[in-house]
Amino acid sequence: MPDPTTPHPGATQPPPPQNPFAAPPTHRLRVVVADDNPVVRAGLTALLSGRPDIEVVAEAADGRQACEAAHQHRPDVVLLDVRMPGVDGISALPYLVQIAPVVMLTYSRESEIVQEALRRGAGGYLVHGEFTADQLVDAVRDIKEGRAHFTPTAAGALLAQLRQDRAPAPSLPEGLGRTSSATAYGIPTSAQSYTQTQPAAPPAHFSPSTASPAPTSPENLSQVQPHVGQSSSGWTSGRPAAPDRSRFQLSTREAEIMDLIASGMNNQQIAATCFISEKTVKNHINRIFAKLHSRSRSEAAAKWIGTAPDAHRGRG
Repeated sequence: MPDPTTPHPGATQPPPPQNPFAAPPTHRLRVVVADDNPVVRAGLTALLSGRPDIEVVAEAADGRQACEAAHQHRPDVVLLDVRMPGVDGISALPYLVQIAPVVMLTYSRESEIVQEALRRGAGGYLVHGEFTADQLVDAVRDIKEGRAHFTPTAAGALLAQLRQDRAPAPSLPEGLGRTSSATAYGIPTSAQSYTQTQPAAPPAHFSPSTASPAPTSPENLSQVQPHVGQSSSGWTSGRPAAPDRSRFQLSTREAEIMDLIASGMNNQQIAATCFISEKTVKNHINRIFAKLHSRSRSEAAAKWIGTAPDAHRGRG
């Protein structure tokens, strides 16, 4: 006699009970990283991929590759450098923003470039050295939700553009902007007349044409001329220092060589740039690696420019 507790071979098994306390599946933010410097790309990819809610689906070395990757992967956010060979970031920007929100992530600090990037649809502008790793991650998450992010340099350029705008101001609601109203709030009369007597500065202009291209396919990028020069290796001390660099205690020469390593130069190129022998370069690099607690050029560069996951923590 068959055991009544044994299910019939053809019977359908009931689904396992659902755990009412299980967390619902979360959508991972899909990101494309576009930068012509392989060290920067590797650092950004490592930093972002280490977050449970972010996935780097593709990397690109120029604007054309960025557009092709965006068309193929349909990311949630694109991180885009400005100066890249071939098709630069500014030229590719109008195509990319039709696919996904774009954050400019670059060393280019010129106000004209910042303003042009914003005119062409960038949802944020971050200058290397002006943000921490956590702030970058927050920016990626916020840009997807339509919240803009700007580092101080970009914010200053945006403010300058607003102040230089010659367009006539719209009419204010009744009672606002009158001398009596200003006095009522304790603003002295001398301050009230300042904006009326100061001439407006001429607006800044950017050389590329601002006409938005109609086609969006990457094949048409051959018609886009690179208006911004190719990325150079000039990561000089004039730019904002990367976060916590002082803790590495590098000498002036070591810091100079570390900048050149981060820019992608090999030992021979560094030796020619610094007018020293390759053996001296190797000796400096050995000391740099010891101070940065790094075992490779890419690891040291990621810590130096602030893209390593532990770049803003203690020594280690």
